[in-house]
Parts: sequence; structure tokens; C-alpha cells
Amino acid sequence: MKHIKCECGHVNPEGTVLCEACGKPVEGNQHIDGNDKKKLLNMRYDGSARRSQTYNKSIIDKTWNFFSSVKIGVWLIVLALVASAIGTIFPQEMYIPADAESRDPSIYYEQTYGILGQIYYQLGFHNLYGSAWYLILIALIGVSLVICSIDRFVPLYKALRMQKAKRHETFLNRQRLYSKTETVTAEEKEQLITAMKNKRYKVRDEDGHILAEKGRFSRWGPYVNHIGLIIVLIAALLRMATPMYIDEYVWVREGEQTVIPGTKGEYYIKNKNFIKETYSEENEKFQEALKQEGQVVKNYQTNVVIYKETDNSIPGSEQQLKKVTEDQIKMNHPLKFDGYTLYQAGYQQNEFTKMTFKIHKTNDPKEKAMGSITVDLTSPKKEYELDNGFRVVMEQYYPDYYMDDGEPRSKTKYPRNPAFVFSVYPPGTDKAEVSFVGIGKNIDPSNNNQYKLGIQDFQMRDVSGLTVRRDYTLPLFIIGAAIFMIGVAQGMYWQHRRIWIRPKEGGILMAAHTNKNWYGIKKDIEGIIEGTNVKMVDDQQELEELS
Repeated sequence: MKHIKCECGHVNPEGTVLCEACGKPVEGNQHIDGNDKKKLLNMRYDGSARRSQTYNKSIIDKTWNFFSSVKIGVWLIVLALVASAIGTIFPQEMYIPADAESRDPSIYYEQTYGILGQIYYQLGFHNLYGSAWYLILIALIGVSLVICSIDRFVPLYKALRMQKAKRHETFLNRQRLYSKTETVTAEEKEQLITAMKNKRYKVRDEDGHILAEKGRFSRWGPYVNHIGLIIVLIAALLRMATPMYIDEYVWVREGEQTVIPGTKGEYYIKNKNFIKETYSEENEKFQEALKQEGQVVKNYQTNVVIYKETDNSIPGSEQQLKKVTEDQIKMNHPLKFDGYTLYQAGYQQNEFTKMTFKIHKTNDPKEKAMGSITVDLTSPKKEYELDNGFRVVMEQYYPDYYMDDGEPRSKTKYPRNPAFVFSVYPPGTDKAEVSFVGIGKNIDPSNNNQYKLGIQDFQMRDVSGLTVRRDYTLPLFIIGAAIFMIGVAQGMYWQHRRIWIRPKEGGILMAAHTNKNWYGIKKDIEGIIEGTNVKMVDDQQELEELS
């Protein structure tokens, strides 16, 4: 590592632009901060030696320099924003409706959104936020933030920590605010020091050379921002790539017990009852809404029991469950247990569970039953035999029947509008009579059947749609956001102000610098020199570039 010795005797690291001790510009390094063509010095990092501006030989150097670039960080953020925006065009895979005809993403996106949906799926945007490349992109943003911060924070901290009051004349006359006063008395110097202290400047005096400084902590605001953002990014990665965050959806039918998704089979839920309450037509408050909508819902509620598999359950054997809690899940009143939260998120009413069909003669006006079968729609059998010799075979079953270009199909796998194709075998014959049976859709395909099937009775139930969530990353998001806002306030509402005074032949040179709010520091200087013979500083911002 090369070192650069200044005329003041201080040895600076390679890549230093302004001497860490006296501030004199280091010849040959002025191009690093763009000082070679400017009258005013670039004081952003106080001319400190940054690794990214010094070394570019090894692969580590090149990698460091790549990620230390602010442009690279901005482009990574832009790419993440664009990808995130594209990911919202169509629902993510986890949000494919439970009642979709097919929840297979390779089928669903093309079937629902056409060619755009197919392209969306093939490019991997259907599972964007959990995809490896998106997680890598977020991680790269974090790496960029870390390297950018270290590359600038460490040398700046060292430069500010060791800065001296005694500064080179060139350093002072190339500051934006600068003045030269030919004659200043000792009393006036003391008056200047007192005035600076009254304005809460921290004053250091080195052999008559003075440095007055305040608000240095505001310089660390951007780095505090970076710490907050890094914590937020870590929380986002944990949310997308670990079990610390769960967001699942489950349909639970009345009387049904099923495993709660995302709990690895540890917890089960039983739907005891679903309740939908509406306001009475006599309620004056909702008369207008009742006229327009027909009903106004007062409450959605699912009464549930939560079970947990016991520790002594043997794999492959019948589950041994213990009750964890029994409670109600209402809109805006979720159920919380063992770190999980269940929300009432949807419902489906009047889903068929069982249907009973009777066999009667076609020409019997009273449709007297000659026998009946009961079909359990949750697990229908293929064949049914009656005691009187009739045999009924279920040829086709459409849980949610509709016609598509003359062909019967099912919208979903749930029995919301069931229809059947039955073959009825009368006693003593192998010749079948085919019947199509549905809600109000009984059809005799041959028009000369001796026997018909008709709906005799049915049972229905409601279905609750519940969102299952667990979020251990939320505290990290809150901490990261709080730190970020502290950094915003730190950098926005305070300024790092410095005033240098250098004695020269019975007079003084005065220079000043701030990272923002130049009007404020000018007002400070006006108050400091009031009542003295010291000249007000000139603003050299408008000086032309050096030839």
C-alpha cells in the first residue's frame, strides 16, 4: 500500500484527495473527486481515501468497486421495482382462487388470461416474490447498500475524527464561503470565539487556528438510513424464504376437520358452524342500502375448534389430537393461537353434501318411489345396488355443472350445482336405461325409458374461507422503518456546519462549509462577526472553472 506524505508532515493513505491533517489538495489525486477542473473543493467525503477509488486490480477490488457504485445500486432498485410491478399484473400463484377450475398454474394462467397469462407463467412471474432470482436481486440490493456504506462511512469517519483546526491556506480559499480580513485585534478574535460558542459551536483553538463545528452527527443520517433499509431487506428475505412468514388460505366445510396449511400437519381445524347475519328490513339505518342491494350483511362468523397433534402420536397411526381452543372467527375479529392468526376471508353457502334419488316408473303421474339411493357428494360411489334388484351406475358426475358449446362440464370440483349421468339397470336385465339428473334438468336421452330417476331429498352445508397467517418478521420491519425515519430526520433537520479561522499577518482568513442550508450558515457568520472589523464571507459558488 502506497502512502502520501504531505508538506505538513502527515502521512496519508493512497487515494487521499485532501490531506487528512491540513486539508491541502494532494497533487495527482484531484481527478478522483473532480477537483482538478474546479475552483471549489468537493467536500462530500472531505477528500478521504475511498477503497473503490483507489484499488482496481484483483477480482475482490473489481467486485467491491462494482457494488460501491451508487448507479449500480439505483439500477438494482429500479429492476426490483419493475419486477415487483409486473408481479402485480396477475394474481400470484398463492392467490389462485380455491374454486378455480384448475389450480395448476400451468393451466390456470393460460385458461384465465390467455396468451398473456401463458407468457406470464413461462417467465416465472406467477411465483415472483418467492423465486430464486427475485430473492437474489433483493440480496444484491442489500450487498450494494452495505458496500456503499462501508466504502464511504469508514474513511469519512476517520477524516472527521482526526481533522485539525490548523488548515492549509489553499484549503480555505477554495471553500465556497471565504473572506480575508487584513487587520483583526486580539479582542475581536475573542469576541468571535465567544459568539461561536453562544451559537452552540464546538470551538477548538490550535496556536491561533480555530475550528468551530456543530451538527456533525447529521452527516451519519444517510448511513442510518442504510442500516434501516438493510434491516427491512433482511426482513423481506426472511418473509419470502423462511417459515417465519406464512400466508395461506383454506376452505373448511361445516362439520369437516382438516389440517391447517403452513403448520406442517401439526394443527387441525374443525368447522362447527358458519353464520351469516343480515340486518332486518325494519332497520331504518340501512333502508336505502336494503332497497338497492336486497340485504346488508351484519356479520360473517365461523365457529371453530383448533386441535394440535400430540407429541406421542406414532407416524402412520391414527392421529391423536388435543383441543387447543374453541372460539369464533368474525370479520375484523380474527382468532389467534400459538403464533398463528385465522381471519374470516370468504364463504360459500348452500353447497350440496348428500342427494337422495328415487326410482319411479316413467308413466306414473304420482311418481311413486320403487327404491332410492343416497349419494354422498364428498366421496360418491360408482355403483349402487337396491334390495329390489335395481342397480344404478354413476357414469358421469359434474359437481358444478354448466354447458360449454353443447358439452356438459364442471366449473369447479365443489358440489354447488351437481348434475349426474346415471345408468339404471332394472331387475333381471343387463340393458341399461340412461338418465341425466340435475337441479331442474332431468333428461331422458332415449325418450322411451321405463324408469326414471328424480331428486327426492338433499342436504346442504356452508363453507368458510379462512386466511392463515404467521408473521415473525413484523418486528424487524418496524425496527428497520423506525431506524430509517431516524436517519431521515437526522439528515434533514440538522446540518454539519464548520467555520475555520486562520491567522495571517495581523489579519485572518475565514472559510466555512456546510453539507446543506448555506443560507443558515451565512446568517450564523453574520451574527458571529457583528460588532467586529471582520469582513463577511463571499459566496464563491459562481466562480468559473479553472482554465
